[in-house]
Amino acid sequence: MADLKIVGTAHVSQKSVDEVRAAIDEFKPDVVAIELDPARFSALKKQARDPTVDDVLEVKNFNSLLVQWLLSYLQRKIGVDVGVEPGAEMKAAIEEAENRGIPIALVDRDIRLTLLRFWKSMGIIEKIKMVFALIYSVAEVDNGEELDIESLKEQDVIDAVMEEFRKFSPNGAHALIDERDAYIAHQLVLLKVQRPEGRILAIVGAGHRQGITNYVENPQTLPPFDSLVKEPRSFPWAKIFGFAVTGLFAFLLAAIAFSGVGWMVLLYALLFWVIIHGVLAAVFTLIAGGHPYSALACFGVAWMTSLNPLLHAGWFAAYVEAKVRRPPVSDFRKIYEAESIREMTHIPLFKVVLVAALANLGSLLGTILYFIFVFPLLHIDPAVVISTGVHNMWTWATGLI
Repeated sequence: MADLKIVGTAHVSQKSVDEVRAAIDEFKPDVVAIELDPARFSALKKQARDPTVDDVLEVKNFNSLLVQWLLSYLQRKIGVDVGVEPGAEMKAAIEEAENRGIPIALVDRDIRLTLLRFWKSMGIIEKIKMVFALIYSVAEVDNGEELDIESLKEQDVIDAVMEEFRKFSPNGAHALIDERDAYIAHQLVLLKVQRPEGRILAIVGAGHRQGITNYVENPQTLPPFDSLVKEPRSFPWAKIFGFAVTGLFAFLLAAIAFSGVGWMVLLYALLFWVIIHGVLAAVFTLIAGGHPYSALACFGVAWMTSLNPLLHAGWFAAYVEAKVRRPPVSDFRKIYEAESIREMTHIPLFKVVLVAALANLGSLLGTILYFIFVFPLLHIDPAVVISTGVHNMWTWATGLI
């Protein structure tokens, strides 16, 4: 069988760059396998086409895109602090391989699929924890918190970090680490079959080395390849919540209408729904730095989108924001090159995505607050109104039979 060597690296370590060059020089591989997919390979070599704002609006995956940008910013800031750009060891592997005429194998899963499976695998609590953890980490790095990068390649430190991550987000860790270990191992096993007499050097992140090694040494434990490349189908909790809100709102209006408290109360219940959702969605749009036109559009549609699980107020706000700001194609690269979060928030494309995410958050908060405060605002007793309304509805319905 082929001779396989796996080198674990830290993605922002100068020592890792030197280790990669030394490994290629000493091992003299017939193929260099690197932990990249075609999209990231092209991006690293600056050959990829930057997505346009239309691409971003079409996908509508605003929350996961924000998480991706924050993760990239965090890695880049750490790299700047230690004087090494993120992915420098992968660049070194590519450069050495190309200079020596050694074939390169891209063995990682498509980053878009990984992020999609990562985001959809997590429940709402995990997602909230993840966002707050990212914000906290970014704040620490921006405050000059020092990190011992080389220690992140030591196996006991890796094990401790992995264990904490699994406690923090078990589903996210499975999608981001375990599945990719298995995917990369599948690719390496295939390379070994294709090159039975060859020498294969694999360059992977230190956190993946042990998992990949275990799979390669015990290929019978690998999960089916097809299970690693399917688009995830998570349980549609968001849609169920949306339909539940619609049903609850319709029931509430019917109860008020049949309770006999008067049509003005029903009119105010409708008006409060429009105002609470519209104001909160618009305010959150402005907090994100959105244009007043975007906030106005959000105010106009939030009451309606909150009743339709297939629509989101943030989509409309993002569309208007994109039309007003007109982000150039270069914005995507500027986001990845921003030196601070403040600088990032002034980039029009980032603002479009942030507006979408916060407008949706404002609308969701509006739904929660409405059901909490609607009865105090209407100055009516909910128990009396609902019980009377249900009784009168039942009497009316049975009278039709």
